Amino acid sequence: MSAEPWQTDSELFQLARRELFTAVVGDCMDKLGLLHQFLPPQIRPLRSDMTLIGRAMPVLEADVYQERGSASHNALMDKPFGLMLAALDDLQSDEVYICSGASRRYALWGELMTTRARHLGAAGAVVDGYLRDTHGVLAQGFPAFAYGSYAQDQGARGKVLDFRLPIEIGGVRIKPGDIVFGDVDGVLIVPQAAEREVFVAALEKARGEQLVRKAIADGMSAAQAFKTYGIM
Repeated sequence: MSAEPWQTDSELFQLARRELFTAVVGDCMDKLGLLHQFLPPQIRPLRSDMTLIGRAMPVLEADVYQERGSASHNALMDKPFGLMLAALDDLQSDEVYICSGASRRYALWGELMTTRARHLGAAGAVVDGYLRDTHGVLAQGFPAFAYGSYAQDQGARGKVLDFRLPIEIGGVRIKPGDIVFGDVDGVLIVPQAAEREVFVAALEKARGEQLVRKAIADGMSAAQAFKTYGIM
């Protein structure tokens, strides 16, 4: 396999935005035995033209049933939003705030969180649940993926327990530093240990598909195209 045509995360992410899409990356992971890397299909971009790629900054949320825990044995229960503000402020450039662990009875992302994340240079947000302040998020052009929009606040209903730790969404393991790639067809997780192999293969496949597309457009049969190029 040829050497990767990138040296930095920024170069890789620019290549992916320009040449790749989740379907081709997912196909290449299938070939490598990484068969369960797509998040549930209900997690959609807030707008269909949004593309997201960056390093995972996983966040663990949990349901609560009052905003402050007056008789709690856990000091975190008396802290508004738990560690959510700390997690948000810890975002680094090109990272994705990716949150799981809560029920879907309140929103996990919103306009002010978007404003802070954009200021820090974050790549986007993916939540296993809903977001709110839809117009405010859209106005900032920030890639945000969720089950949809729902205005109910997390303040009295959820707290962040921890961040920068492994989480799961739909049975997909997500570790800090894994690559999160999302577009209109879904969100997938590329494990950090396999990222070079995956993206080199995906770039080769995407470029090969352009040849197949031209051959079919010029009249070649699907069967002959697959026989010739090994791509379909």
